[in-house]
Amino acid sequence: MTANVITYRGRSAAREIGKALSFDPETLGRLAGLVSAWEYKDEHDTLERHFHDAGFDIRHPKIRKFFELCVKVQDLPRHLGQHSGGMVVCQGQLDSVVPLEPATMPGRVVVQWDKEDCADMGIVKVDLLGLGMMAVLEDSLKLIREHQAEEVDLARLPPDDSVVYDTLRKADTVGMFQIESRAQMACLPRLRPVKFYDIVVQVAIIRPGPIVGKMVHPYLKRRQGREAPECLHPSLEPVLSRTLGVPLFQEQLLRMAMIAAGFTGGEAEELRRAFGFKRSEKRMSEVEVKLRRGMEKKGITGEVQDTIVKSITSFALYGFPESHAASFALLAYASAYLKCHYLAAFAAAILNNQPMGFYSPATLVKDAQRHGLRVRAIDVTCSDWLCTMERDGERLCVRLGLRFVKGLREEVGKEIVRERGVRAFASIDDLKLRVPGLQKTELTSLAEIGALNFVGGKAGFHRRDALWQIERVSRRAGPLLEGVEESDAAIVEKTEYGSASGEENVEAVREKYSPLEPMTPEARLVSDFRNTGMTVGPHPISYHRADLRRQGILSARDLLRLADGTKVKVAGAVIARQRPGTAKGFVFLSLEDETGIANAIITPQVFQEHHIVVVNQQFLLIEGTLQNQDNVISVKAERVRALGITRAETVSHDFH
Repeated sequence: MTANVITYRGRSAAREIGKALSFDPETLGRLAGLVSAWEYKDEHDTLERHFHDAGFDIRHPKIRKFFELCVKVQDLPRHLGQHSGGMVVCQGQLDSVVPLEPATMPGRVVVQWDKEDCADMGIVKVDLLGLGMMAVLEDSLKLIREHQAEEVDLARLPPDDSVVYDTLRKADTVGMFQIESRAQMACLPRLRPVKFYDIVVQVAIIRPGPIVGKMVHPYLKRRQGREAPECLHPSLEPVLSRTLGVPLFQEQLLRMAMIAAGFTGGEAEELRRAFGFKRSEKRMSEVEVKLRRGMEKKGITGEVQDTIVKSITSFALYGFPESHAASFALLAYASAYLKCHYLAAFAAAILNNQPMGFYSPATLVKDAQRHGLRVRAIDVTCSDWLCTMERDGERLCVRLGLRFVKGLREEVGKEIVRERGVRAFASIDDLKLRVPGLQKTELTSLAEIGALNFVGGKAGFHRRDALWQIERVSRRAGPLLEGVEESDAAIVEKTEYGSASGEENVEAVREKYSPLEPMTPEARLVSDFRNTGMTVGPHPISYHRADLRRQGILSARDLLRLADGTKVKVAGAVIARQRPGTAKGFVFLSLEDETGIANAIITPQVFQEHHIVVVNQQFLLIEGTLQNQDNVISVKAERVRALGITRAETVSHDFH
């Protein structure tokens, strides 16, 4: 494997410096959290600003030293890591050329040079790409085979499935490979894919290269018939005709350099390497001189030359080869097909392969539920370690696996499943007796999410009943009664509510398990998110929908019927934040409620005014103007407020 030089960046630098200065863990966590990881930074995005916002005095000697050292160590080497997929292919004795070292994983060796140095020395390196979606597809096919007795062959999927393309045109793509991000969803209704090559284009077009090269909007306008497809130069017609005169792929850029600037095959290879080089902007500036000189010899000058050079050099910011885009499009189509036609299997498979993709498990579960899938809660009487499929009459459901219980060790979770296979658990005492490795913290987590509610088949048993009994189960009985289970029947006999005839009033039924009241919906919600990061119950916003409507706050679904330019208020849980380097300081938020996902656009000015709220609050109320362009709906924010509706600790994927 090739090496990867890991440097001090942002929060890693802050944590290391904080440890060296002996900050306590709580303060260190706060300081590290202040370091921005936005891809885009402006003049306001400084450490001084973040420290001031958080209430730290930058004049304090220790804080000042922390700040100075954080700035100084940026981009200095931290340690030598391992490239995620760079495999060196060699013949003979490699250590005669480059130092080798054993990797952490047994049987694996790392070359002490990074991929650029290996390439410069002529060492052959092959990138092996492992994709989580490939595991999702494989697991989906297995579940379909087991539960639906169908054989699905990915190589023989219908190439023009109308349901799939209708779904893509509506941008209903949560969980689908490569086409699920906010930017992809904003592009799909405009591109309106109708055939496979459209997906190839879709995969490639939302990349920094095409965006910076200003190729996205011209392509979409030509695709919609609003602009005539024209090539940059007549000589480039054979290369650009299939993409309506707009260069989108690396191969096209290389061919353009060979045709327009007279590049040789070797010079084109140098250009290709510059595309993939981490300091490619410097290399591209050198290549640009050759491009312009070659085009002048071909008589291509002025604005046309500038446009061609801009198209080519922008790919230094990352553009896709057409071959990669086609391969990814195959996976995108397959994931879309399985989600549309085998939702239960696809949902179970993608949950079992987390973490991966753009969205958290909580969002994946809510999306599946909105599409009609019933997702059942974690239950020690029927949940496996992984998520599984169950029958509910004619319908297929997904049962969440024990793997989502935070703090539950895998070996303990699998032991629960093994013991349950021998015989059902009669009580919580029986569970603890037969799975002695279960710690009190693990039992408590299971109880708080309701996973013990059905142990022993007790009627009316609730989460706090389980918590009450865990306190007794967790205490050692002493040598005389060690290993002797105290059954629930014995507990009932000891209560004043037991009766010889077996008849008990409703209050007695509750009291026989514990004197505690059941959890409120808010308490259940908080427990679910604290212990699993999700809930299969109602969305947190749904509990407050009536009150929100009285305030004129709309749902994500309500936005679909409104006209462009309407003043609106929308609220939701933040599930994604983005501030891409190509967006000139704009911030994009995805807000989820019980009806779907609403997108909000935060201008640089509004972001500066509401910086702390936008970055730190998990539930937001956005007031602004609705934008509806080609069925792509978003809210351009004018005001942003925190929405204090729950203490549930929801999560968001913040690709700063």
